[in-house]
Amino acid sequence: MIDKIGGVNPLNKLQNLRKNENTNRVSNDSDSIHVSDEAIEKAEAYYLQKIADETPDVRADRVAEVKAKIKDPSYLSDAVIQSTAEKIMTSFGL
Repeated sequence: MIDKIGGVNPLNKLQNLRKNENTNRVSNDSDSIHVSDEAIEKAEAYYLQKIADETPDVRADRVAEVKAKIKDPSYLSDAVIQSTAEKIMTSFGL
């Protein structure tokens, strides 16, 4: 059994001292984080790659629309063919 010495319980004094030390230590320390520009770029590239992987390569709705237009004999005219050829050439940078 631990008796009080001089009217003060030594265990309470020690516990209060430790509480104050812990409180001061927490309030004095602050955490921070810095993300480099390279890490931000890699995170964006990862996110874009993930979206690209999830996106289908073929848009079935557009393919069906084009097939329906091609089946219509009045759709294929010289103007449509010329416009399509120009768009293809532009997309290749020619």
